[in-house]
Amino acid sequence: MELKSRIPSGPIEKRWDQHRFDMKLVNPANKRKYQIIVVGSGLAGASASASMAELGYNVKCFCFQDSPRRAHSIAAQGGINAGKNYQNDGDSIFRLFYDTVKGGDFRSRESNVYRLAQISVSIIDQCVAQGVPFAREYSGMLANRSFGGAQVSRTFYARGQTGQQLLLGAYQALLRQVASGRIKMFPRTEMLDLIVIDGKARGIVTRNLLTGKVESHLADSVVLGTGGYGNVFYLSTNAKGSNCTAIWRAYKRGAALANPCFTQIHPTCIPVSGEYQSKLTLMSESLRNDGRIWVPSKKGDTRRPDQIPEDERDYYLERKYPSFGNLVPRDVASRNAKQVCDEGRGVGEGGLGVYLDFADAIKRLGKQGIRERYSNLIEMYERITGENPYEVPMRIYPAIHYTMGGLWVDYNLMTTVPGLYTIGEANFSDHGANRLGASALMQGLADGYFILPYTIGDYLSSARLERVEASHAAVLDAEAGVTKQTRRMLEIRGKRTVTSFHRELGKLLWDDCGMGRTAAGLQKALKRVPELREEFWKNVNVLGSGEELNQALENAGRVADFLEFGELMCLDALQRNESCGGHFREEFQTPDGEALRDDANYSYVAAWEYAGPGKQPVLNKEPLTFDYVHPAQRSYK
Repeated sequence: MELKSRIPSGPIEKRWDQHRFDMKLVNPANKRKYQIIVVGSGLAGASASASMAELGYNVKCFCFQDSPRRAHSIAAQGGINAGKNYQNDGDSIFRLFYDTVKGGDFRSRESNVYRLAQISVSIIDQCVAQGVPFAREYSGMLANRSFGGAQVSRTFYARGQTGQQLLLGAYQALLRQVASGRIKMFPRTEMLDLIVIDGKARGIVTRNLLTGKVESHLADSVVLGTGGYGNVFYLSTNAKGSNCTAIWRAYKRGAALANPCFTQIHPTCIPVSGEYQSKLTLMSESLRNDGRIWVPSKKGDTRRPDQIPEDERDYYLERKYPSFGNLVPRDVASRNAKQVCDEGRGVGEGGLGVYLDFADAIKRLGKQGIRERYSNLIEMYERITGENPYEVPMRIYPAIHYTMGGLWVDYNLMTTVPGLYTIGEANFSDHGANRLGASALMQGLADGYFILPYTIGDYLSSARLERVEASHAAVLDAEAGVTKQTRRMLEIRGKRTVTSFHRELGKLLWDDCGMGRTAAGLQKALKRVPELREEFWKNVNVLGSGEELNQALENAGRVADFLEFGELMCLDALQRNESCGGHFREEFQTPDGEALRDDANYSYVAAWEYAGPGKQPVLNKEPLTFDYVHPAQRSYK
């Protein structure tokens, strides 16, 4: 497999503009001749669908939810970054670029990240024009707050509902094009295979989740905007439906999968409270602007927080990282929370928690000031825990949140399968080994509104796309494969539930491929995951039939893919003998416990190629070069 990144040459600040000029165009009349499939209707999928339809393309948009408004993008809370320097505090496009490359621990492409920083300023203007109700200062100017990994305030927000408000903006743009007839929407429909003809992506096979009907949809290009794979860990902050099926089926059709071991642990989540839980709840990173994080100084101190005097508290992030304090990047904050809990200084039941305390901020701003910034988050926390954060500190602990790995894409967002594009969290492109907070929404909208609508035209104008009929052998073969797997799962009638397999897989990966990883643990997981997968295909019990609404069947297909994907994730983590960002191999750390990179041997994107059933995947490497932000040991002190 040859990885052609198509990164433009020249000064980095001019590359995207020059590249847009150099790309071939499709004239307005010809756009109406092309059919594009978009899988996923979150921020990336909805914005891409709306933008391409507005240009004149015919678009089919698919989502497994009952409405695009229920895409997981709605759950994003804290904000969206942009290098506008509204606060006049030294921010710039270059500083946003610098912070993002450094925050990703120098494992991302410079050119992609700089383009993202450039486009960020246009995203805010676009969203304001759509009516997104960003917070404003008394003067009427848009407000900003700080997020981890930055010393400036560049995060635009709408209380703790930023993702919801941005998604409503993209949704109304999407529905406008549905009403115009240029987009046909397919809700409650799941992609189960990619159709590849003559080496090009030409369609997808889907299952109607209400009727069970399997059918094919053909197009000139396919776009995946299906989110991340964090639910492979079972417990995560993701919506329960989020899965890796679309990118995994594309991987098995020839799309390289990049850096699957790069998963993000979010430091600000409500701790696990019992075995019955099926997901975790995120508390926005924005809370770290005003909340101070601490634990008791003494091991085993079980006193109530109000009984622990100031001189017996350890504000460990402020102590260790005086320059950034509580606003260090997510991987650093998470690792330190784990460390103090491992020392026996954690709080709450089981000792797996740290305090996030608003007492000082309430003295400074008053309860009303905190309520104006975070009221919906505080109300959500109180409903779940029964504790009032205005009176007692929140308890938080790290949890699986975002995934930086995904399908490998070039500068144009195209995968190794011509005609197959991947956008948003489903690709690997911008965040390296750790994503800075408030950058997910930025990337999803940049890809959908401002990058893909340009780059897809370059492909369509130059590719030779013969007409494909539903009777084509490749189409029938893909449909038959989906039908066969569905029938196979329903016929097993074993003794274990799908959830029991998923829960066991998730705990295994959290223990051995989570916040801390070792060669021994990864080797143990690589032995156990195939055994668990084999048992799944012999002993899983999926009730019902395939010709009806059957959520057990939906879940079984997704868990089957997780059982394969989890093995690749561990393999990727084992071969990367270094620590970087969220990938923390305990054998590779500095004397003071920070991630220790090996730039000489691992400054590359690991792009895995499917080699066939039962065969070891092939590792391809895209070297990473740094001409503007030179790799160094990250320091937030």
